[in-house]
Amino acid sequence: MATLPNLLPKLAADPSGGSLGLRLPAGALLDTTDEGPWHEPLLWCAGERAVPGGWTALEPARRAGLLPVVLDTGDGHGGPDRWELMPGEVSYPGDHDAEEVLAEYWEEHASPGETWPGPADAAPGARDPDSAAAGIVDALLGDGGPLKDPRFALVPARRSADIPTAIGWTGPANHEGDTARLSAVLRSWEDRFGIRVVALGFDHLLVSVAAPPTTPALAQVVAAEHFGFCPDNIRQGADPSLEAYAAHQVLGRPAWHFWWD
Repeated sequence: MATLPNLLPKLAADPSGGSLGLRLPAGALLDTTDEGPWHEPLLWCAGERAVPGGWTALEPARRAGLLPVVLDTGDGHGGPDRWELMPGEVSYPGDHDAEEVLAEYWEEHASPGETWPGPADAAPGARDPDSAAAGIVDALLGDGGPLKDPRFALVPARRSADIPTAIGWTGPANHEGDTARLSAVLRSWEDRFGIRVVALGFDHLLVSVAAPPTTPALAQVVAAEHFGFCPDNIRQGADPSLEAYAAHQVLGRPAWHFWWD
């Protein structure tokens, strides 16, 4: 996968990241993959629980090509060193067309006779995506948040949508073996809805949404994209219909959560 120069190795001799304009807490570089050590660090992970405000403190890392993400290390699967990462098995997100990927998923998983509606139009009125992401992360990390043991991490990636591919994340392996195809869809959602990948667990992903659909009609089309991207979201929901999912999980929602069985 084509990437920017990986500046994570600098943190081996400079753990606080001062040479990169950072003030990092204690943490560790991770190069663990399913097939042994990777040839360079895949990510930096903080050694202490993430707290509100920490995302904003990591913003300067973007200038060094290191993007923040929250890793859920307490969902029963441990930290990323136990996630069976496979960076050598992924392609490059830019080599895939998001519309073609979603149409293929729809054809594979939709019931016979259900017609692929095509991609949704962009939603109007976007907030600044990075500010929206910071707000969502602070809410996730507040009291009673859904993440069991969240840790801040930094990943060398060109854009937020590429984070899962950059580390060789295998959470959706039962649905898609090449995470770059999912990153291609996430790139498209970045462009149309201002999403940012803000949290990853062993098999779940959460994105902030700066410009969520504001009409039922648009939410319905976006729900069809979600079904292709992650069929388990709908099929294993309380009401396994696109209409209910669109109304309760897409329309006006500032974050989208996906998980794969």
